Amino acid sequence: MNKKQIADALRDYKWMINEIKRQRKMLEDAGDGITAQYGIEASLPKGSGQNSDPVFREYLRREKKNKWVEKLEEKVLFIQEYSKAITNERERAVLECMLDGMSMIAISRHMGLSERHIYNIRNAIVDKIADFAGNAGKLHQNKKCG
Repeated sequence: MNKKQIADALRDYKWMINEIKRQRKMLEDAGDGITAQYGIEASLPKGSGQNSDPVFREYLRREKKNKWVEKLEEKVLFIQEYSKAITNERERAVLECMLDGMSMIAISRHMGLSERHIYNIRNAIVDKIADFAGNAGKLHQNKKCG
């Protein structure tokens, strides 16, 4: 992830967690209401091809949704894995507030620091996570080569 993607993932972390939970619950649903048509709907003419099959269309929709959820999970796991790079107490406090879904303004008020200072701390967090992830990637590559 580049620094902008890391900053975005930190900002979006809370809703991504909530969305992953919601989507997992939705994907567990068997979709019983789409498997059969009765009455007048059963007698109506059907289009040709797979696009007229509601079960197949639902399968495609869920498959697409599943891939999207996997991307969200990758971002969340990245933040969870590399946030251990943040050891400074003040940076850690800002990070935890961000992960809890607080805005920069709310964090500023909560910590009694200027918004500019909170943005600077956020930028330091992003830099440290990016450096830590980059170094971890280099170590991983060196282990493969060695």
